[in-house]
This record gives sequence, structure tokens and C-alpha cells, in this order.
Amino acid sequence: MSDRIIIAGGGTGGHIFPAIAIAGALKQQEQDIELLFVGAKGKMEMEKVPQAGYRIEGITIAGFNRSSLIKNIGLPFKLIKSFFQVNDIIRSFMPDAVIGVGGYSSFPVLRSAQAKGIPTFIHESNSFAGKSNILLGKKATRIFVASDGMERFFPAGRISVVGNPVRSAIVQSSLTREEGIRFFGLDPAKPTILSTGGSLGAKGINEAIAAHVDEFGNNGLQLIWQTGKPFAGQAAALAAGRNYLWTQDFIPRMEYAFAAADIVISRSGAMSIAELCVVKKPVVFVPFPFAAEDHQTANAQHLVNKNAGLMVKDSEAKEKLVDTVLALSRDKERQGMLSTNIGRLAVTDAAGRIATEIMKVIKG
Repeated sequence: MSDRIIIAGGGTGGHIFPAIAIAGALKQQEQDIELLFVGAKGKMEMEKVPQAGYRIEGITIAGFNRSSLIKNIGLPFKLIKSFFQVNDIIRSFMPDAVIGVGGYSSFPVLRSAQAKGIPTFIHESNSFAGKSNILLGKKATRIFVASDGMERFFPAGRISVVGNPVRSAIVQSSLTREEGIRFFGLDPAKPTILSTGGSLGAKGINEAIAAHVDEFGNNGLQLIWQTGKPFAGQAAALAAGRNYLWTQDFIPRMEYAFAAADIVISRSGAMSIAELCVVKKPVVFVPFPFAAEDHQTANAQHLVNKNAGLMVKDSEAKEKLVDTVLALSRDKERQGMLSTNIGRLAVTDAAGRIATEIMKVIKG
């Protein structure tokens, strides 16, 4: 009989894409393995996971809303309801193991599995562990982490340092720069900037670009601009009549965007960094300032210290971001140095290492 595994979590691309990478690695190790994703109803995973060819069940769960306490009134009821839903899913699917990739939907799934004695595995992508992962880590079979020094959050004997899983479409891409640029209908003769605020967009980056959008065209540059849904309308209006500007709320084929880009503007979440190391691009990081413990600034600073990236604070983006990008676009030597140094930090086999350890436990 084939093995059965539940993969739980989501909320952002930073959780979903590593989960899909791990699923792909498990399939490579055992073709007829049965995989079921569990995510939060109404969240991004409910769309992205089926697009990747996997089955997903949604549960009624929401995270704690820090900006509006009144919105948290229904939280205890949602949490209780989600535990009932998860118990039904586990009872009918009967998994041999459960993997949590972060995001609040992973908590009830792993907690329920642990109560039933099912082996549980956690992947923590950040150098600062999330609260639910810290709680779940106490009983987890194995905790996969991206960086050293995670003993302050998890039992030392159960930690495996594996890096962050990157989507196979990006790791295995052999696209040329020209193929990437043609995909977006742009001009291969012009230097190309890719701006991505992650799967949900980035207000600080978007507003900085909108304020200085003509400077790209005036300096002979073209821009691929992933905005996230909230800013999509505004960006589309700006794109009218500017043939050097391609914009959309989400880029499903990121491998083409990375192939096209000469310089990237990005948030500094752990997963974005993992992908940027693999594609070896010069990056200007704009850390999301409200990430837990300000870990995005720590992530970016780590790369800046290694001459593997530049950083502009979100609060200074409107004044400094586009100027920083323009200066970098004129400095070929600096671009080369940044791309060489970020490429040295790439990890391409994290998903495979995670899959191997999980299968060892299941097979006993």
C-alpha cells in the first residue's frame, strides 16, 4: 500500500511554494505516494495548490489580527471548528505522517496528528521561528530549518539544517535572458528590472515605483512589476501608454521573470532570498518592516554584510529605491559582484533532503 502524507500550512507564497517543492520531492522518491494538502479557506493555497496538481482540503481558521482586536472575537470558535474539521480529515485520509510548513492552518493539523501519535515534521524557513512552530516543535519528530542557531527555539537533537526548498521550475530552469524577456513582450536590448513584493504584494515598494515610474523609461530601462492584488488597478493605469512597463498582480511563471531580470527589487523573506540565491541576480532588498522580530531586516543585513545584496529601508523607499536601482543599473562591475556573491549562498537540494528524512521515518 502506498504511503499517505498530509502537508499543512500556507497563507503566503513563502509557505505554499516550499510545500509544493517538498511534495514534488516526495513524489520523486515514491511515485504512487498519496499527498493531501490542508489550508485555510479563502487563502492563496486554495488556488495555488490545485494549480500545481495536488488535492487540498480547506479548514475554517484565521490568524490573530494585530491591527483590529475586534476582528478576533470569532477566533476561538474558528479554532474549535477547525479542530473538528481536521479530526475528520485525519480519520478519513489516515496519514502516515504530517508535514507543517508554517502559516496558521498548520497548527490544528499538526496538533491533532501529535495527539494521535502520528509522526509530524516541521519546516521553519526563517531564522526567527514562528510561535506556532515553537509550540509544535516540542513534540515534532523532526524540525527542518534553514539556518544554524535554531536550538534556542527547538530541541537540539531533532533539528536538521537543510536550507529552504525552492520550486523545481526555478532550480531546473535553463531559460535564456532573451526567452524570459520575450515572454513579457519586452525588448531584449534594454536592461530589465524585476520588482516583486512577494505573492501578496508590497505597499512600500509599489508606492516608490509609482512615484518615479517615468525614470525607468527616461533612463532606457524596462520594468516587470508584480504588484499583488491591492495595487494592481493603480499599476495597470500607469502602464497605459508606457511600453517599457509590464505589470500584473501575480506572476505564475516566476522562472521567466527571473530569466529576464538584470536587477531585482524584492522583499527579504526567507523564501524570496532562497530563490534569489539560486537565480544569482543582483538584488535591492526592501525588508517588510512589520515582520515578526523584524526578521526581514536581519535577513537582508546578513546578505549586505556578505556583499550579496543592497538594502533600502521601507520607510526610505519612496526617496531612495529607484535612485539606488538606477545607480546599480549603470554599474556593471557591482552587478557582477552581487550576483557572484549571492549565488555562493544557493541551496538547491533542500526539498530532496527533507523528503529523504521523512521517508526514512515512515519506512522505519
